[in-house]
Amino acid sequence: MPAPQRNRPDKNNNKPQHRINEQIRCREVRIVGDDIESEVLPTREALQLAQQKGVDLVEISPNAVPPVCRLINYSKFLYQQKKRQKELKAKQVKIEVKEIRFGPQTDEHDYNFKLKHAKEFLAQGDKVKAYVFFRGRSILFKEQGEVLLLRFANDLEEYGKVEQMPVLEGKRMILFISPKKTAAKKTEGGATQTESVEAQPQVVKKAPQVKAKKEYLGPKVEGEDF
Repeated sequence: MPAPQRNRPDKNNNKPQHRINEQIRCREVRIVGDDIESEVLPTREALQLAQQKGVDLVEISPNAVPPVCRLINYSKFLYQQKKRQKELKAKQVKIEVKEIRFGPQTDEHDYNFKLKHAKEFLAQGDKVKAYVFFRGRSILFKEQGEVLLLRFANDLEEYGKVEQMPVLEGKRMILFISPKKTAAKKTEGGATQTESVEAQPQVVKKAPQVKAKKEYLGPKVEGEDF
């Protein structure tokens, strides 16, 4: 039988996760365990019983009256606990948010370039945050920007689903698309990261077609970089 363990500190903080064996200082405890009838015993007798069975006396409910202790192999318990944590960590999926920026006007070449990247991102299991940035008088083209984003969502229908319809937030009109099929990306954390893909100034072929008003608005305003 394995010898009882005296002190198994947690490597993360160098403190034991539970009080075990001689670390238990109370006068009496309630013992529980497999094939053991729950009863209250003086702590010394509970320790002797654990030694006879070749296991450890582990305090699991220190605030109970009297404290509850389990008779178990503490080394095996810690191993199984770490194994479960490792399995849960391996199952965590890291979802990144890829940003794609448009201007209120775009040409077909730029649009298709961004569309291609968005398909790749969604196929990899990443979310896509597409937005149209309006600067100065270009806010007059907000309807045009909305049409662009809706067309973008429609062209990505096979790869993702709209999580948030176009919403104007300040100078940005934002659309969120999540992947239909999430690729497994194993990481230590489940954190979400954001990457940005810059778009170039653009002119939209709108679907449905929206005729822009022809009026002089002063010098053309270029998209603003961050």
